[in-house]
Amino acid sequence: MVNGWIILDKPHGLGSTQAVGAVKRNLREAGYGKVKVGHGGTLDPLATGVLPIALGEATKLCGRMLDASKVYAFTTCYGIETDTLDLEGRIVREVESVVGIVDDADIEDVLIQFTGPIEQTPPAYSAIKVDGKRAYDLARAGEEVALKSRHVTIHRLEYRGSWWDEGKLYATLEANVSKGTYIRSLARDIAHALGTVGHVTMLRRLRAGPFGLPQAISLDKLNEVGKGAPLEHVLLPLEAGLADIPALDLSPEQARAVRQGRVLDGLPHTDGLYWVRSGKTPVALVELSGSVLTVARGFNLPDVAE
Repeated sequence: MVNGWIILDKPHGLGSTQAVGAVKRNLREAGYGKVKVGHGGTLDPLATGVLPIALGEATKLCGRMLDASKVYAFTTCYGIETDTLDLEGRIVREVESVVGIVDDADIEDVLIQFTGPIEQTPPAYSAIKVDGKRAYDLARAGEEVALKSRHVTIHRLEYRGSWWDEGKLYATLEANVSKGTYIRSLARDIAHALGTVGHVTMLRRLRAGPFGLPQAISLDKLNEVGKGAPLEHVLLPLEAGLADIPALDLSPEQARAVRQGRVLDGLPHTDGLYWVRSGKTPVALVELSGSVLTVARGFNLPDVAE
């Protein structure tokens, strides 16, 4: 069985579903047969960067990865707004020049307004469902899409530099954001707060949960697996997706009890989320409350100690 994570540095133009398909194809070509594969957070085709792809038992952690905070670098062009809020859309509003309207200092000053808990309205061109249909399908059909605002949290928002081109200001920011945050909406709202309009021209995910760019591989590196390169050179273990929570060691008897679904009590640890292991083998993702351990997700992995 193949279990673990491939962290893809997703290239521009490739959809998340296509990336999952590329992993499946390479595993099949390498002779691994049918392997369950899923991803930990959609990236638009125009975006690049960290896309965690789970294999086998690691797919049980995809939901947790979707809920994890993400870090993005993004560039906004101030002076032009598109209907999709990115380069893919048609221009709906343009200011001839933003010279004298907005500058670097203005951008840095306004960021505090967008740090912490905020409300934002998702883009009309998004995968959110409205009466059973995707918002982007309705928008493409020419229908007016009115989405409800949502609460999100911007943990960190920092200015990274800017440049001018034909009266338009291009500025790059870095943001650490909660689940459900739309960077395109954030860029739009910052532009509006500056008294102008804007759209995203570059979006790169730097981190998703515990995974960052240093762990990511290129599509070319992935394709080498299908040509015979060792899978272990690109595959991270299942527990790499649990690196941001503490681990508890179980005795062989305790591990058997957890695998059988029995409740363990009398554990002298602080309440919270943990992952438990037997030797080096992950056994389960668990919740500890009042010294009682209950299983949130169990992993069907062979225990080399048994």
